[in-house]
Amino acid sequence: MFSDTGHNWRQHRQEDSLGAFPGNSNADTVVQYKLEQPVIARYLRLVPLDWNPTGRIGVRLEIYGCQYTSDVANFDGSSSLVYRLNTRTSLTEADVISLKFKTLKNSGTLFHAVGSRDHSLNLVLEKGKLLLYHQKEKVLILNDVCPSSSVGQLLFSIGSLLDDQHWHHVKLEKLRAHLNLTVDKNTQRVHIPADLAAVRGHGLQKPILSNRNFHGCLENLLYGDLNLITLAQQNTLQVSLGNVTFTCAEPLSVSVTFTDSHSFLHLPTLWSSGMVSVALQFRTWNRAGLLLTFELPQTDGTVFLFLSEARLRLLISQDGRAPLELSTGSGLNDGQWHAVELLFTEDHLSITVDKDEGATAHTSTTSTTSSEIQLFFGGCPRQRNGETCRNPFQAFQGCMRHLTLDDGVVDLIKVQQRMLGNYSHLQIDTCGIVDRCSPSHCEHGGRCTQSWNTFYCNCTNSGYRGATCHSSSYEQSCEGYKHKGNTSGHYYIDVDRSGPIKPQLVYCNMTEEQTWVVIQHNNTELTSVRPSPGKSQHVVDLDYSSEDEPLAAIISQSEYCEQELSYHCRKSRLLNTLEGPPFSWWVGGPSPGQGQTFWAGAQPGSQQCVCGLQDNCVDPSHFCNCDADYDLWTNDSGLITHKETLPVRSLVLGDVQRPGSEAAYKVGPLRCHGDRNLWNAAFFDKATSYLHFPTFHGELNAEINFLFKTTSSSGVFLENLGIKDFIRIELSSSFEVVFSFDVGNGPLEVRIHTSVPLDDNQWHSVSAERNVKEASLRVDDFPVAIRKAPSDGLIHLQLNSQLFIGENGEARKKTDRNGSEGKRARITPGVRPGCPGHCSSYGSLCQNQGHCVEKAKGFSCDCGHSAFTGAFCHQEVSAVLTSTTSITYNLKDIHVLHGKTSPSSIYSDIMLRGDNISLSFKSRQSPAPLLHVNSLFRQYLALLINKHGRYAMVTRIEDFNLSSDAELNSITSVVLGRVGEFDGLDEGIVEVFSRGFSGCLSGIRFNSITPLKAALLKPEGTVVVTGPLVQSNCGSSSLDNPFAAETTHSLSDQPSSSDPHQPLVNAIRSDSALIGGVIAVVVFLTALALAVMVRFICSRKETYRSQEVKASQPEDCQDFPFSSQADSLGAPTDSHKEYFI
Repeated sequence: MFSDTGHNWRQHRQEDSLGAFPGNSNADTVVQYKLEQPVIARYLRLVPLDWNPTGRIGVRLEIYGCQYTSDVANFDGSSSLVYRLNTRTSLTEADVISLKFKTLKNSGTLFHAVGSRDHSLNLVLEKGKLLLYHQKEKVLILNDVCPSSSVGQLLFSIGSLLDDQHWHHVKLEKLRAHLNLTVDKNTQRVHIPADLAAVRGHGLQKPILSNRNFHGCLENLLYGDLNLITLAQQNTLQVSLGNVTFTCAEPLSVSVTFTDSHSFLHLPTLWSSGMVSVALQFRTWNRAGLLLTFELPQTDGTVFLFLSEARLRLLISQDGRAPLELSTGSGLNDGQWHAVELLFTEDHLSITVDKDEGATAHTSTTSTTSSEIQLFFGGCPRQRNGETCRNPFQAFQGCMRHLTLDDGVVDLIKVQQRMLGNYSHLQIDTCGIVDRCSPSHCEHGGRCTQSWNTFYCNCTNSGYRGATCHSSSYEQSCEGYKHKGNTSGHYYIDVDRSGPIKPQLVYCNMTEEQTWVVIQHNNTELTSVRPSPGKSQHVVDLDYSSEDEPLAAIISQSEYCEQELSYHCRKSRLLNTLEGPPFSWWVGGPSPGQGQTFWAGAQPGSQQCVCGLQDNCVDPSHFCNCDADYDLWTNDSGLITHKETLPVRSLVLGDVQRPGSEAAYKVGPLRCHGDRNLWNAAFFDKATSYLHFPTFHGELNAEINFLFKTTSSSGVFLENLGIKDFIRIELSSSFEVVFSFDVGNGPLEVRIHTSVPLDDNQWHSVSAERNVKEASLRVDDFPVAIRKAPSDGLIHLQLNSQLFIGENGEARKKTDRNGSEGKRARITPGVRPGCPGHCSSYGSLCQNQGHCVEKAKGFSCDCGHSAFTGAFCHQEVSAVLTSTTSITYNLKDIHVLHGKTSPSSIYSDIMLRGDNISLSFKSRQSPAPLLHVNSLFRQYLALLINKHGRYAMVTRIEDFNLSSDAELNSITSVVLGRVGEFDGLDEGIVEVFSRGFSGCLSGIRFNSITPLKAALLKPEGTVVVTGPLVQSNCGSSSLDNPFAAETTHSLSDQPSSSDPHQPLVNAIRSDSALIGGVIAVVVFLTALALAVMVRFICSRKETYRSQEVKASQPEDCQDFPFSSQADSLGAPTDSHKEYFI
């Protein structure tokens, strides 16, 4: 501990933690310590924490230091010191004002600099914090009073608890267009308002607010190289004084610190004539705690003075009587000194806080004789026989001073010397309060609150999470969302994760093979140019939905970016010749952008359009179509793909004022794909293989995220060493990951034991975070493991070696260095870029018979044999059909295209035995046809709705297998809706299929054939569509559904749990799928049972051999339920057999 007066000791701290120094262990060894932060003091105090158990108690200490010059001035609340600059003095590029101050008052004006244009800077101490104001109004000082409205604009708020009567260093620097304000070790920076260039006067004078004069001492007040206190002592004409002395008055103020739940102070006092008065001052961060308790003499009553919910409360508890309670004050846990007065008489009780009106009550006591009572401050000692103290509340943690009993000041130094009262776990003659929120360790706008021992961060609405709001709640790119199985929509992405760039809302387009991030601006449509009178050019400024910094980061981390740029013209030239100045140009690139004279599709700096590079312009003598200046509409369009020129920020169109000139332009949205940080995989095939990077920088906060897969049961993922500190993440066994580090408090480990093996050659995710409060580790979706950091321990992670990644195993990593982009790694033998095997872990994301396709960077889903589309084959393909619509998918054409000409060879491999039919439908029509399958040999399969369909119903029939003895050979076509040819069909079937289908069909799949998808998305020669066919989303529940009035049902997979990464917009949810699924299962089972019954009742086993057919008996099936009427389906012919499904 150190002091410059022998009182009011201050504890030495290292990295905001208590400084402790291990001593020597023998008589000869010398232990030397160099303080990281210098201590300026006249007195040192050693507090032994432990003794050498094998030696004698003793110490030999030598202190090394430097000479220190101190020029001080004392201000008593009515003092002033004014320094006037010479009017001929010019401002330099770097003005510096520095000083030290100490005070017991929490408010006062330290510094006031007046300018020649009625502008000023004001450095004010307010509630123990320093505030710097820029004042624009003229300050009028009349009779020591200034208008309170002249405070001005607040530039800084810095520091805390500066009214502790210790020296604090302040430095104000003007560096060109910025101001830096440093208080002790904390520095803040702000851009200077333009008017501040006029500030030319410096000094200390009357305050800008009434009754806010500084009361304390200043030391070494410097303006540049000038010591203003020395100039004042020399009576320099530029310095004028008012009641300033050059010695520092040191008022004696002894504080006491209650450190923990065992702290208490016991003082006796005299209860005289039923009256006692107690006064004290306290400061704390806790919302609750006992301040004082004592027993009422000759009664069974107890008095409790305590804090609860940051209010002061007084409770008198007496046996046989209702308790009496008073309360006053609010927000008393703000760390400021608060004065409390308690007055207890025979018939009156009052408490006041900060000399404001408090609470009073009438009492009645029976004691009239003088007796001694025992007062306990802060808490109670451990219970012993005869002790009268009890504390039903939380113990007080904080500081007290100015204790007064019956108008007599308590000498706490005597208490310290055990000459008065008793105490335990107290620090006397020091206040150990620490502001853990100044500076705040809460990042990204998190709100800091604190108690005596720790602080808390409220991350609500910040977009970040964790103990210090360090970890982003969002993915780094659209690729990250797709990697988790999300579909297209609006998402927040955080391009630098835990870095300073704010999350941005973008649109992620996952409908294509690439995952695109789409950033819109204020005009993406084709827009006609309307010339403005008096202006020779038309200027277009584009405003993007994303801010400049994240926009540049998105472009930088993407593998490819593009932006459409089009110019449609009629007698409006674009770029001119190569030799002439361009008529038009555009501005693009990182903010503020640079002028570009090439057009989309050409090379930067070429002053050409894409037709000039391809030699196909409408006029070969020009390099742009529009430069031909024809009186016909033409255009120059293309994509800008050079990332260094993106995004397009503005257009300047020059040739738009001539008579007859017409033009239009279009600047599309910025589109980028490919995340260079997500798929940066590395393969380690030797135990000695690794990557090494420059030193990992995560002094206060470090977040590390990566994926790995391995067949090894152990290995080090990441390691970085310092002299004593280190950080490491390793696979310690097949079921355990360990995150360990040391910041000087000793090694600390966080472990996660999993229930599944991690060496299964599947991808697993690891997320580790270390901050000043805690360390956390997460593996896959297992519960997170957390270890708290010591509240007063060291907090800086100091590393000096290289960062090593990968030993024993195969890993793909993305290390987040607190938002900074890492440098290229050095590679040892045995390390290869890229890791195969993505489909083994993520193939399940491909739905509905979609096939996972491996890629060098990730995977994709092939939906070629699925009736669905989309990034994960999850989007249904639906369409609305009318009664005249017919869709015919011809299989014969496919085989002919493949070179097969013989009918037997064409169709020999197409046989329906145990095949799969899957579809959804919705219709009010009954009966109605759904699907018809034809064969070369006049066989067919008909799927239809019978006459008993009394309501519209959507169902999905999946995995429907014909019995093993049924064969449908040589299939030629699959028909949806109306069937145009009825050769060989039964009359009842003809009647139903001639009506056509009116309604919606969705997700139709027959084996690997998807006729509806082919008709809508791949209109090839194999698909013939007649009649209206309109693509719609009627396959899903939607407000735009043309059949919204109908009840819809669907047999589908079980709904998955809610995903926190669902799109913010364009997300369609419905509860009807589950209900429909249940109904559809019942319908499907009923239909299946019915088909089996029909099979045994009205059919007999038949086999086609050499095209010989045995006819079934029609009389057995006269009342078949799928008939359009009871007997409308006549007997089948001898040439075929019918299976109704």
